[in-house]
Amino acid sequence: MPALPLDELQITEKDPKTGKLRTVPALHPDQKADRCFVLYKPPPADSATARVEEYLERAAFIADDLDWLLGLPHKKFWCQVIFDETLQKCLDSYLRYAPRKFDELATPPSAVSEMQQRLHRSVFLTFLRMSTHKESKVSVSALLLSSPGVPWERGLGRPRCPFCLSQASVLGQLSVLLPKGALASILGFLLLTEPLSLPPPQDHFISPRAFGEILYNNFIFDIPKMLDLCVLFGKGNGPLLQKMIENIFVQQSSYYNDLDETVPTILQVFSNILQQCGLQSEGTSTAPQRLAEKVRMTPSAMPLQELRDVVLYLCDTATTLWAFLDVFPLACQTFQKHDFCSRLASFYEASIPELDSAIKKRRQEDSKLLADLWQRLSHSRKKLVEVFHILINQICLLPILESSCDNIQAFIEDFLQLFSSVLQEKRFLRDYDELFPVADDVSLLQQASSALDETRTAYILQAVESAWEGVDRRRASPVKESPPSKAPERPLAPQLGPARLKEEEEEEECAGAAAAAPTPRISGVQLDSLISQVKDLLPGLGEGFILACLERYGYSAEQVINNILEERLAPALSSLDRTLNRQMQPGPTPLVTSRHNVFQNDEFDVFSRDTVDLSRVQKGRRKGENTRTLLNDKRVIQEQRERYSQYSVVVDEVIVQAGAAEGQLVRDDYEDEYDDTYDGNQVGANDADSDDELITRRPFTTPQVLRTKVPHEGPDDDDEEEEEAEEEGPKPDHFVQDPAVLRERAEAQRMAYLARRGYRHDGSSAVTGSPRGHGQSRETTQERRRKEANKGARANHNRRLMADRKRTKGMIPS
Repeated sequence: MPALPLDELQITEKDPKTGKLRTVPALHPDQKADRCFVLYKPPPADSATARVEEYLERAAFIADDLDWLLGLPHKKFWCQVIFDETLQKCLDSYLRYAPRKFDELATPPSAVSEMQQRLHRSVFLTFLRMSTHKESKVSVSALLLSSPGVPWERGLGRPRCPFCLSQASVLGQLSVLLPKGALASILGFLLLTEPLSLPPPQDHFISPRAFGEILYNNFIFDIPKMLDLCVLFGKGNGPLLQKMIENIFVQQSSYYNDLDETVPTILQVFSNILQQCGLQSEGTSTAPQRLAEKVRMTPSAMPLQELRDVVLYLCDTATTLWAFLDVFPLACQTFQKHDFCSRLASFYEASIPELDSAIKKRRQEDSKLLADLWQRLSHSRKKLVEVFHILINQICLLPILESSCDNIQAFIEDFLQLFSSVLQEKRFLRDYDELFPVADDVSLLQQASSALDETRTAYILQAVESAWEGVDRRRASPVKESPPSKAPERPLAPQLGPARLKEEEEEEECAGAAAAAPTPRISGVQLDSLISQVKDLLPGLGEGFILACLERYGYSAEQVINNILEERLAPALSSLDRTLNRQMQPGPTPLVTSRHNVFQNDEFDVFSRDTVDLSRVQKGRRKGENTRTLLNDKRVIQEQRERYSQYSVVVDEVIVQAGAAEGQLVRDDYEDEYDDTYDGNQVGANDADSDDELITRRPFTTPQVLRTKVPHEGPDDDDEEEEEAEEEGPKPDHFVQDPAVLRERAEAQRMAYLARRGYRHDGSSAVTGSPRGHGQSRETTQERRRKEANKGARANHNRRLMADRKRTKGMIPS
């Protein structure tokens, strides 16, 4: 007979009041045991004996109760889970107050750490069993291969597994739950003393539909619980937690609707952070501020404790969001329905630079607290960028890799649209490109599709390059998580204190400053700015030590600060004196000593000689000089006139004076190897031009400025020009014409104009006609009909138009 699901199973039992047999459902409140689960409280911040004992006692109660719950049979377990409200409150209190890995914790006592490990493990196993709707008993051989450490039935001599887990995670927990050597001793004793005769496997399960309704209606799981589970148990248990959450969403699809309603709440968290910091972002309310409303201060002006609260809130939000999407990437589609990528980039651009600047400017305050805030802000930056990458990877890149060539165009378009919407966020785009180069994603798209829009991709890459303008470009090696099958699964319980933080940070970088690729050597103002950036946060360091660290880590100020705070400097830097001063190098050769110009080494060159004759230097106007004296000084003109007069001494014939020496004439001849090859050619002889144009030389003309002014030359020339102008110009006619002639001429012009326009002058008098009683002719009748039709174009019907025309021409006063 097949086993019935637990939701349909009926059991027969005695009524405790009447003692009669009755049939009740297996899931009934009467099946719940009377047990009260206490609420969880976090470990004490200090090591006070009283508080430590209180914590240990409370944690022991909870751990014992959860171990008892895990040992219950299938139906008893679910009755307790469904109908015991104290159990749900206990589990909720642990998810709310359990310390996260990024919380500030002092080194706790060993007893507190061990109790926290035990309690952490029990809570996770409880949630894991609540997410499983099918359980079965297994044999010892199956237990050796797949079962975790479970309670042992002392009297039966064989183990009992209350529920079944996946084979990938169970083997690693068997050695954790049992003491060293206990498992081998127990199994060896059982195998040697008593052969095992196990009953056949018997399944206990709940139907999937009823299982989903039980989880949803009784609030056993909800979206906030899943977010906390991912933060607390995601590290080292990712594959198991992923199967757990996927099973919950598969069995109850209503959780997708809850997730869709949760995303606006997460976006509201971003808005709350911006409002707390006094920042404005896209989508915020534009309503006027009320008079009684408190004015929000910027991060640079708010007190240090308020700044600390904002940074912690941001760190918690970013880490929780990243942990959930990393464990359950199928939620990315629901997040993107609310345009989450662009909203995330806008929030990053508005908040991160302001908080970063606020921390760097606080030089005189608590340096230890500022270093912790810097580390948390860097951690938040990295997680927000990784959240964006997870969304891009799940929405666009993975479907492109898994789909055929016919189905990838829509995903490529989504990729281009998403990046086009965040191109204006320069700081976010730069930080994203540092961890996950955009060029690699574009290269993947080019390999996947030959029809890729090269214009849009080039525009995106150009925008990424422009985001790096003015900033040292550093390529960080992207943080890649190891595959789940190869990643070593660690125990479920986290270690507390600095030791635990150090171990986890070695596996996953929490500071957000990735290792930089080698960069060119920088100097000057840019190097001074980097040194000042580090020294503002760590004022006790010398500039020489900071310079050595910058040279070692590729001039990345963030990485230098992070490694100094975490004491992870290279051995060569650790041995240096941290107060080492900077050795100033001599500057390059001055430009003055290497110059070359026309004034070099002259008598006034002060760069090449030490003394200058100051008597030859005149500053301002000399004494006794004025403008008239300066203009009347014609010495320069006389010198130039003598020079130009030499050019006018050009003659064709030389007159030989009587008694002149022959040597003088020979000396005047030009005999510098004259080439007479073409002297016999008659150049231009066959041209139509006259020979005068070819042989006549233009006479030399003295420039106007060098001419000697003759008094009678100027006025005569001017008079002649005026007379010629008077003779050539028209003579004025002062005769006043007859007005009648002017009217006739105007009438003739008007008639010509009307003729050009198509109007025919009608000078006929046929309109008058014959006297009354004598009858009218045919022409008179036609003329009268035409006059009646066109009477609007003549007489006084357009007098207003004509009056306006006269007024515009100034004929009548306006």
